[in-house]
Amino acid sequence: QEQLVESGGGLVQAGDSVKLSCAASGIRFGNYGAGWFRQAPGKEREFVARITRSGSVTYADFVKGRFTISKSNLKNTAYLQMNSLEPEDTAVYYCAADRGIVTSPSWVYWGQGTQVTVSS
Repeated sequence: QEQLVESGGGLVQAGDSVKLSCAASGIRFGNYGAGWFRQAPGKEREFVARITRSGSVTYADFVKGRFTISKSNLKNTAYLQMNSLEPEDTAVYYCAADRGIVTSPSWVYWGQGTQVTVSS
């Protein structure tokens, strides 16, 4: 059974760093790209970052160089390193597996999410 499980969220202060992990089971991350999305209270889910199977990365404009997405095919895990966190980054963060192509992602599997709360 295909499953993605996020971890690493929690309560942090503005300016802190957090590293989220997304462990995959039932799929091999080497055959997929990965992405991170987030959803803040009362808002729609939004794209944060993407890494393709070949390692190309894309970020949302609001990341502003603060976040880094990576993927370890050996550990079958994707990561999101988040630095210089701001209260506006407070949200539930979701990872997803991408079966699409570089120009057209296809998010086929999703995790349950991990809460990140940034206090001012």
